[in-house]
Amino acid sequence: MSRRFHHVALVGKYQAEGIRSLLEEIAHFLVRLGLEVSFEHQTALSTGVVDYDILTLTEIGARCDLAVVVGGDGTMLGIARELARFNLPVVGINQGRLGFITDVPIGHYREALAPMISGDYEEDTRAMLESEVWRDGERIFEGLSMNDVVVSRGATASMVELRVDIGDEFVANIRADGLIVASPTGSTAYALSAGGPILHPGIAGWVVVPIASHTMSNRPIVLPDTGVIRITVVAGRDASANFDMQALASLLHGDQVRVRRSAHKVRFLHPRGWSYYATLRRKLRWYEGVV
Repeated sequence: MSRRFHHVALVGKYQAEGIRSLLEEIAHFLVRLGLEVSFEHQTALSTGVVDYDILTLTEIGARCDLAVVVGGDGTMLGIARELARFNLPVVGINQGRLGFITDVPIGHYREALAPMISGDYEEDTRAMLESEVWRDGERIFEGLSMNDVVVSRGATASMVELRVDIGDEFVANIRADGLIVASPTGSTAYALSAGGPILHPGIAGWVVVPIASHTMSNRPIVLPDTGVIRITVVAGRDASANFDMQALASLLHGDQVRVRRSAHKVRFLHPRGWSYYATLRRKLRWYEGVV
């Protein structure tokens, strides 16, 4: 059930030019709406904002009931992964270029946020990927991804050979530049540019997309998100794994990347009337050519 919010955390793309004045403008607006406003620690530290409480992500999860993220999709990816474990809803104000998941235009934040703060909003939840890297029977990495997990060749190396198992069943050996495992949210990111399908966020599945496969018959496939996908490096130099573009470099032969559905989900809030299909039309320019 929709409800009014009381304590908002502001998170910003602190590298962006002019971001401090914009964040302070939004903070003043939220205070005038009667909310308590705090700044995420790194945002405050990097911008020099000192007039508000400064909270770590853990403190935000414990004390706030909403996070407002100002930036692009990359900023949202980073913070949403961290706040999902607290079940904290997030709103994205788009200061970037594309804005699939930061969908409130920067010039319209007042008319969008005011009713949302009072409880008039749409909510949708997004599944995340939980990943591990195993080497010689030992787990050497674990992390969360909202968009995708990518196993790929090095910048100067030839293609890699990857063995793909789903659950206990062998699926394929793929020779390619790499392999993408994407969530429905990530299906409109790297996976889309590599030829994969778009998955509606309401679908409980993943899309697995080869990157420049040596064999044309290696095609994208949509899988249920109930099992574990295991990707083993069989051959190829300088392979690496990326988790929402957080790199783990230098995978060795025999290393295995395991991907499963996370127990945590991201909660996105949108202005009333928000539509996933309208977002696709705007961002992918599906309206072009329509009279």
